[in-house]
Formats: sequence, structure tokens, C-alpha cells
Amino acid sequence: MDQKHEEILEAVLCAGECGKYALEDIRKRCCVEFADDDVRTLEMQGLIVSSSGKILFSQEGKVLAEAIMRRHRLAEVLVKSILKLKNSEMEKIACKVEHCLLPEVEESICTLLGHPEICPDGKPIPKGPCCHAGQRTISNTVVALNELQPGEKGTITYIKPGSHSNLQQLISLGLNPGVAVTVHRKTPAFCIKYEQTELALDEDIVRNIFVWRMPVNGDK
Repeated sequence: MDQKHEEILEAVLCAGECGKYALEDIRKRCCVEFADDDVRTLEMQGLIVSSSGKILFSQEGKVLAEAIMRRHRLAEVLVKSILKLKNSEMEKIACKVEHCLLPEVEESICTLLGHPEICPDGKPIPKGPCCHAGQRTISNTVVALNELQPGEKGTITYIKPGSHSNLQQLISLGLNPGVAVTVHRKTPAFCIKYEQTELALDEDIVRNIFVWRMPVNGDK
């Protein structure tokens, strides 16, 4: 399948996540221009169905679209948290990366990132085989904050929102992706230090903060 048709399927999925199914809504969410013939081609391939002014997926089309979206959103996490690119650059690079990811590379990146469930925009990342298997074959460089020991450091890569209020509270405290934190102690309360601030966190929150583990002195 060519990149244009992949982008169309991705746009159909994005629109559907917002409860939008009209062709006009799909065009607004597609990063490439496409013609009605492109839509008919996808219909002939059995990937989408046009009915009563709505564009819907077939079962095969939905599976394919979710695989494409998974690659895109994994790429967003990679370029945002690891490469630290700005939002405008993130989307552009992620669009290019998603079309180049082989399945084995995709799973390696997902495992490396600790199987993220959301992208930097807070949208869900469809799970892959490595997520369901709980693979940790790559030395998990990205781990939940509670896996670090006192004295270990990590750079926040993403925060899984346990609740909307918790997420907003962490952001207001300056705990954003890219911030380096050090575990001060784990008992009697989990306490971290960052940017000349010391903060105690609830265990539920700690489990939802994922960090890029930084090597300690002596590690390679």
C-alpha cells in the first residue's frame, strides 16, 4: 500500500475517534490531499465502506488502520521524549518515520519505550503483540518511576494519566517530559528531587510516571 492510502486510513481512524465519519471530516484530518478515486480504491480493496454519507472501516481495514496509527504514535513518543523535538517538528518527523518502521523495529521501539499507552497528545496507542506479551527483551531503559532506587536518576518521557486531575497537577508542578528527576527515598514516602524542588508523591502517581533511566557512575 502506498503512503497516500495509509494516510487516508489514518485520517479515517482519527475522525472516528472524534465520532466523525463524513468525507469532509476525514479530509480535514488527512495530511495529504486525496481524490474521490482514492476513496473508491480503498473501497474496492475491501478496507472501507461508504454508507449513508459515512466512511466506515471493514474489519480488515480497521486492523490495518490501527497498525498504521500505532506506528505513527510510537514515532511521536520517540521523537518527542527521546529526540526532544518541538511539537511542530515532531509531527513532521513522525509522519516520515511511521512509513519506514518494519514490524521488528516497531516492537523494539515499543519495548524500549516501556510499551507506552498514550502519545504526547494524550491519544491512545493501539497495543501490539509485544505489549500483550509484556516483552522486556531490550534492557528497559524507559521504566516506571517506582522502579528506580534511591540515588538513581531519570528523565521523564511521558506520564500515563491515571486521572485528569493528577496529570494537570503534575504539569503545574513542573513535572513535564524532559525534566530530570532523582529518587531521594522510597520509604516512608516516595520522594523525588528535581530543579531544586523536593516532592513527595503518592504511589499511584509514581507508577504512572515513566522515565528514561540515566546511568549512574560506573555504568556503561
